[in-house]
Amino acid sequence: MGMLDGMVSWRNSLQRKAWRPYIEASLLLETRLDEDLQAVSGMTLKDYNVLLVLSESPAHRLRMGELAARMVFSPSRLTYQIKVMERRGWVLRQVLPDDKRVHHAVLTATGLEALHEADRHHIATVQRLFTDGLDEDELRVLARVFTRLQDQLQDRPEQDSASGGDAEPDRSDR
Repeated sequence: MGMLDGMVSWRNSLQRKAWRPYIEASLLLETRLDEDLQAVSGMTLKDYNVLLVLSESPAHRLRMGELAARMVFSPSRLTYQIKVMERRGWVLRQVLPDDKRVHHAVLTATGLEALHEADRHHIATVQRLFTDGLDEDELRVLARVFTRLQDQLQDRPEQDSASGGDAEPDRSDR
């Protein structure tokens, strides 16, 4: 059997035309945002996103498992990330007194201040690199498309790539 036997190919050229620029642009954008944040604030994009998620959470705290899911991190990756951020004084790990198995990540005042300081420059960079080059209709389309993709991916984390992914997610509880 040859190397190309059994390979999956694009269903049509439009799929490839949509995918390639998306993946390349998203990687470039993430790299540029991360480099810019580090240069200006000493904070990585992952640091920023953890602080942002915690700042938007009730009482600025989340269970570690929930934060890992929101960040799309493995539990061990999140534990490492939180340890690094604890050393900077941005977050604390707290154990519930009534259940020692439950750990929370908690945003500190120092972390909130660091987020606000980074926000000033980061939002301007996002606008310069991403939103300023698009008109309102394009932004609406992107918001709609990426919200739908996010919903599909969050609804079906167990989706096996071998199944083809054509099934509609169950949205009966929405």
